[in-house]
Amino acid sequence: MTGNAYSPSDDAAGSGAVDDRTGAGAADSTTSEAADDNVRELATIPAIEVITRAALMLMSAAAEKVGPEAGGDAQYQDMPEARALINALAGLVKAAEGDLGLHRKPLTDGLKALQLAFRDASAYPDAPGEGPGEKYTGPVRDRRP
Repeated sequence: MTGNAYSPSDDAAGSGAVDDRTGAGAADSTTSEAADDNVRELATIPAIEVITRAALMLMSAAAEKVGPEAGGDAQYQDMPEARALINALAGLVKAAEGDLGLHRKPLTDGLKALQLAFRDASAYPDAPGEGPGEKYTGPVRDRRP
């Protein structure tokens, strides 16, 4: 397994030399340096990119949880999980709406598509305005003929 700052290293607990000043092992200081490098790298990413990456991750996860109606697999369908993800996505999109610029339309369209797919996949659909994320976006209605 390859290590990174977000996952534990392959070293066994207690391995590495102990630093007399801090009591930390040598592996701890290398992990700290790697974390510092990741923080510096993260600091160079524009805010809009961080926001859109988070939105796309929420959108993809929600689509999988909604199931076939949203392009996901039926075996992973989990409507309570989908509801939570769509709520989080709607909150993020609404909160960042003024900062999204040209990314706003694709994200709001994707959110609406997920909300409609959720309604289609539900055994007992929510009333308009009561579906996931609708407290942030307002009622979502299908405008298809």
